Amino acid sequence: MSTITPAPEQPSRARRLLRRSIRVLVWVGTLLVVSAASIAFALRVTPERTIDALGQTISVGTASPDWHLEGPGQAVLFGQTIPTEVRFIGPVRPRLTLTDISISQQVTDLFSPGPHAAVGDTLGSALATGWRWYFTYEIAFVAVAAIVLLGAVAGWRRLHGRRTVMLIVGGLIFVEAVNLGAIMVTAFTAPGILRDVHSLDDLIGRAPHVPVATAPGTDLPHVEAVVLGDSTAAGLGGPPVEDGTDTDRLCERSSFAFAETLARVNEWTVDNLACSGATIAAGILGPQDVGGQTLPPQLSVAKRASNASTVIVSVGANDLHWNTLIRLCAINESCDNKALTAYFQRSLAAFTRDYLGLLSQLAALPDDPTIVINQYYVPFDPALNCLADMGLTADKVQVLLQDLQILNDVLASGAQTFGYLTVQPDFTGHELCTDQTYVQGSSDPAPLHPNARGQLAIAVADEAVLVGAP
Repeated sequence: MSTITPAPEQPSRARRLLRRSIRVLVWVGTLLVVSAASIAFALRVTPERTIDALGQTISVGTASPDWHLEGPGQAVLFGQTIPTEVRFIGPVRPRLTLTDISISQQVTDLFSPGPHAAVGDTLGSALATGWRWYFTYEIAFVAVAAIVLLGAVAGWRRLHGRRTVMLIVGGLIFVEAVNLGAIMVTAFTAPGILRDVHSLDDLIGRAPHVPVATAPGTDLPHVEAVVLGDSTAAGLGGPPVEDGTDTDRLCERSSFAFAETLARVNEWTVDNLACSGATIAAGILGPQDVGGQTLPPQLSVAKRASNASTVIVSVGANDLHWNTLIRLCAINESCDNKALTAYFQRSLAAFTRDYLGLLSQLAALPDDPTIVINQYYVPFDPALNCLADMGLTADKVQVLLQDLQILNDVLASGAQTFGYLTVQPDFTGHELCTDQTYVQGSSDPAPLHPNARGQLAIAVADEAVLVGAP
């Protein structure tokens, strides 16, 4: 007796639709992963476009994407990343890195009276062109990455011939559509925004510095060198300057300041304009209130020394509120908590902006003097651990030294950007608490400031760089 084998059950229409939907979702998911990987690859490897305008060299690239549909771009100034004042549309925004400034007539023109519209138009147009160039290459790198990844998917799926070509072509169209949708909103709108950028001030939000006018008074043609700066350059804590003026006493300038040593060694007439408490905004580029009197900007007085061949600048500690940072560090459990870190970062961003203004104003000095930017000495050695009783443990000192190194990096990078000389005095082996310290201790008139030996070390470092200057 024969048996009847039942026919295989045909899959229902719903099950077929489910399987097809799953396959579609898998392919769409695969294409989305390929798109994300291709765009990420392109944003990482696409070279920044370098543009030159107004004697400035700026590299145009992109900041890391975020999930916001609008926001600031990034300006990288002397190694520090600062949000731009201008805002852009889209998740990927410009990253503009200042790499070089040529001291030329163009830069000088920025700080001279008169309109500068044509100059601004040049900068904005160059930035817009650089941005378009960057994204043209970004599209190409996305395509390269997508083709490689889609080819790998075809090989994994063991596709051949026409099906492989269809996958690569169709997938490439899909990937570039995602790229255009997610990225190109910024690419298409940013050039118009960048064209309205007339100066770096527009980008970083720094109030434009009005050119510092020459201070009233007689010219100083006999002055061969000028020192600008804060209490370190003033020589705080040393004996008063012999036959000093009222301003010397107000600014607490001393006879062991490194300016005095440089004057003796080189047989120079040095005008030490440094003043305790000075910052860039209140002291060097702007007036400073000291002891109930208002002193003119140091740079305005320096301009009276029209024959000076050397200008030495020591600035930054007061701008970063260094003494306050040390005190806060001493009384807190740690020096790298969020509050102190934010305090330092805000101060550093403001200083970086002001430092750009100072360097630019120095570029406009007559007769092209040699300009030296002094970095700060290292006053501590964590290995000594001699400040624990004051609340400064070795770990805290290490954090302070990291902050100091960041300041010195900004000082050095800014000097290099403008083509100035820079030097860091070497206090190695002579930090606070050593037998032959270069630093004033807690019982000295100006704790943490250089003593006479430290000032001599600064003078030696400056002299060495000046002797080797072209």
